[in-house]
Amino acid sequence: MIIQFKKPLDQEILTDILASLKQAHHHGVLVENHLVVFDTDTFDFTERQKSAIARLESKQPRYVLSSRAFKPNDTIVKTPHNQIGGHNLTLMAGPCSVENEEMIHRVAAAVKAAGASVLRGGAFKPRTSPYDFQGLGVEGLTYLREAADENGLDVITEVMSVEEIDAVGQYTDIFQIGARNMQNYELLKAVGRTHQPVALKRGLSATIDELLNAAEYIASQGNFNIMLVERGIRSFDGTYTRNVLDVGAVPVLHQLTHFPVIIDPSHATGHADLVTPLAAAGVAAGAQGLLVEVHENPAQALSDAAQQLTPAQFAKLATRAQKIHELDGAIAEEKKAIVKAAVSEDNHESHHSATNPDENHD
Repeated sequence: MIIQFKKPLDQEILTDILASLKQAHHHGVLVENHLVVFDTDTFDFTERQKSAIARLESKQPRYVLSSRAFKPNDTIVKTPHNQIGGHNLTLMAGPCSVENEEMIHRVAAAVKAAGASVLRGGAFKPRTSPYDFQGLGVEGLTYLREAADENGLDVITEVMSVEEIDAVGQYTDIFQIGARNMQNYELLKAVGRTHQPVALKRGLSATIDELLNAAEYIASQGNFNIMLVERGIRSFDGTYTRNVLDVGAVPVLHQLTHFPVIIDPSHATGHADLVTPLAAAGVAAGAQGLLVEVHENPAQALSDAAQQLTPAQFAKLATRAQKIHELDGAIAEEKKAIVKAAVSEDNHESHHSATNPDENHD
């Protein structure tokens, strides 16, 4: 049950309602002027209590805190250099792995010049083989933070375990939860307790409902600074693309949730020449950000060499993405103007008919 209270919130009646629910052994969470009661869809409110309620929804999805039913308006995730979500397009770029200090500084400067406002890079790397490069750890985090600060960028980097949260949290602005950890519920709850922004990647075989329920684990701890990342799902054909980018998930998620939706075309494609067209498709579908792997010499990269763009390629991607985003915004504004004009014309005609009735009307 979702209860939306009238504004301004009557604290005396709210306290009374909370006490009544507690007495009936019901559990709820209050966020701004919305109260979610998880264990019942009916309650016998007094007339005084009803007077403070603007709207009551008796049915809601399991991922209630993440749903549009709970929060109709978009969530804007604020970081030191960004407001992610809404009508904004946020570009996040950098190497798959932080390999050395000099490289990450050069890449940071290049992606900033191309329009990125978030620097990505892995310091702790989950790899398919235990013999592959696993990242530089805290040393890599230090280089990443210094490069970002030098260029006025935010940092996004992956955290892989509950034990790493404190260390990673000292250096990053956004925790990234990788696809392999989407259903690591203890990790989700732990980052939820930090209240730092979290970019949650969709699991390799996860449904949209499973992704939203994973986000709910974070939100249930009081952290609503969540971004959902579509990074491609596992399919039967791995010959031409690494995964299948579910572009349709973008508008679907916008219908179901208030959290920003980000596209990761690098992991979806696995091939550098496919990253830009799929990034463009994601933005056209309504993605509010892109997470792109960029390396100064992809052929020499220690991880994911095939899918990383050069800085010059990323600059072209950024220009294309921004143009598509601006075009979509202009189309949306044009539609609003047409609707507004139509409503205004209808109102004018109604007023004209009321003040100038037809003399021949019986």
